[in-house]
Order: sequence, then C-alpha cells, then structure tokens
Amino acid sequence: MTVQTAPAGASVLMDRLGHRFNDPALLELALTHRSWCAEHSGSSSNERLEFLGDAVLSLVVTGRLYERFGDWAEGDLAKARASLVNSATLAEVGRSVGLGEQLRLGRGEHVSGGRAKPSILADAVEAVIGAVYLDGGIGAADDSVGRLLGDRLDTVASSPGHADFKTRLQELAARLGLDPPSYDVSSSGPAHHRRFRAEVRAGDEAGVGAGSTKKDAEQRAAEVAYASLTAKFPS
Repeated sequence: MTVQTAPAGASVLMDRLGHRFNDPALLELALTHRSWCAEHSGSSSNERLEFLGDAVLSLVVTGRLYERFGDWAEGDLAKARASLVNSATLAEVGRSVGLGEQLRLGRGEHVSGGRAKPSILADAVEAVIGAVYLDGGIGAADDSVGRLLGDRLDTVASSPGHADFKTRLQELAARLGLDPPSYDVSSSGPAHHRRFRAEVRAGDEAGVGAGSTKKDAEQRAAEVAYASLTAKFPS
C-alpha cells in the first residue's frame, strides 16, 4: 500500500469525528474510492476498511442501545439499530460532515456526481469508522460514532421501530389476516441523481412514496399505507 498523508481539508473532518489520527494514512485510505485506484496503479481502496467499519459501527450502536434502554425487548433494539445503521442514514451523516468533498474519486466517478451518491457516502462513513478504530481503538470509535449519530440516536431510539414502517405495516397486515404487503418500485433520473418511486399494497389499501433510495421510497409508501390501515381498523 502506498503511504499517504492526511488529505487537504481533513482537519475539519477530524474535528467532527473528535479524533486526531496518529496515522493519517489510515484516513487517506478511508477516503479512497475504488474508482481512484482504477486510475492510480498501486493504490488501495477503502473497501477493506468499509468491511471493518460496518462491524464496528454495529457493535458500538448495539452497545449504546443496550446500555441506554435496559427495558427494551430484543425486537425493539434491533429495529432501532436498523434505523441507525442503514445506508440512507449513513449517507445523510456523510453529507452532514462534508465527507463527499474529501473523497478521492476517479475522474469518471467525479464527473457523474459520485461525491453526492448515497452508496458512496455511506460506504465512506463505514470506512472512516474502521480507520478510527484501527488508529485509536474501540473507545475512539465509540466517541466518533457518538458524535456522528448522537442526535439521530436520540430521535430514533425515543420510539423503537418508529421509522421502520415496512416492519410495522407487515406486522399490522398479519394481525388483520391480510397477505404480506407487496411493493412495486421504479426509478428515474440520471445515475448521480436517481429518484425512486414505490407503491405498496396491503389488502385494499395502497401507499405511494418517493425518495433518493429504494429503501427510502418503500418506507414512505409503507407509512402511507400504514396510516390508511390504522384509520380503517383502529386498534
């Protein structure tokens, strides 16, 4: 692996992470997309760090939820965790800390709007968390995750499963003796600004939603159908 120094502008990112890297090359690696490597022989991408960071993020969020909400059932803990570590949430986190501007992308990916792509941002967030873990250990990673997800943890965890309308709709349909909800998803727009439209049917009720990711569109459609069903069959 080619040894690198911290990228220009990374000081602000480290401030937001609450971690100053002892080995700045780890942060450089975390910000290196595979499209860059395709154009720069001998360089390494952030994919291995992404793999590590995914596990570290899940462990840290699980631990925080477990310690904070001792009276929650396993299912509620799992729903809250899923709301916090999904790709849509991580992409929002990446945007909020200006991660896109720090990424090393190949020319083609840069021109096609890669710095704003949800999948690239979400993967980079995981890679950065993996880099913090390698550089400072689990304590440093826990602090960084707390800084990145703290407000979201407070919001989502205040009502376990609140944001997971697909699960809530499925459970409601089962209680009402209906077939499982079925989704139809379509997409439109250029690759760097893709929009998704989802329609869900649950019994005689339907819901339509749109979003920047397939999951977001499905969640919004499920929320509409869930509201219709609960209004028709109040508990």
